Amino acid sequence: MNDIKQKRLFIGIGILVGLIVIFFLATTIVPRTLNTLVKASATQTVSAKDSLLIGQKMMARADGQDKCMVNVFVLDKGGKGIKGKLVQLNGLGELEAVTDVSGKALFELTSKEARQYELSAQVGGVPLKGTVTVTFR
Repeated sequence: MNDIKQKRLFIGIGILVGLIVIFFLATTIVPRTLNTLVKASATQTVSAKDSLLIGQKMMARADGQDKCMVNVFVLDKGGKGIKGKLVQLNGLGELEAVTDVSGKALFELTSKEARQYELSAQVGGVPLKGTVTVTFR
């Protein structure tokens, strides 16, 4: 009987320690890490090769209402987003958006013409690497 009580006590202590560790991680380590990851760059120097052009929704109906989504992440050399940069998206007219605190500029694109568009982006006249193709059908 003593062995069973002792095992239950050790299991209870193990569970308690595990919960304390999880609580510590959830309230201190994780928020600090997330804050570091989304914190805007202090340098404000755009790295064209580190910035990203990413299609979120690449196909839509050519009805002038259904949207393709393109995200541009303007980053510095350390991979931190740069807030307040004007991004030009080329290839479907000339579109502009300003980056948010994480360095992201979102473009919601529509077309009444059924075709593919190859899109590129630039910041301050400097082209970012890569292109994205969206299709309206």
